[in-house]
Amino acid sequence: MSAPTAPAAEPAAAAPRPRFEDLPPAAQRALREAEERRRATAADAADPGPRELNGRKGPEPVRYGDWEMKGIAVDF
Repeated sequence: MSAPTAPAAEPAAAAPRPRFEDLPPAAQRALREAEERRRATAADAADPGPRELNGRKGPEPVRYGDWEMKGIAVDF
């Protein structure tokens, strides 16, 4: 019979996060800039951009492998 093994060591308790006010000024500035970038990215994602006017109807020709102009289909 083998000897009993010791229980696995408990993971180290995570250190408490420092308060924003306790961080150095450079870290505070970096966190504020990151938050501004997140807001800008979220605003850009919410706006899909302008719709295409007078575009081709039907499936995307590049994706489906052929292009049709005036009834003539051309593979490229």
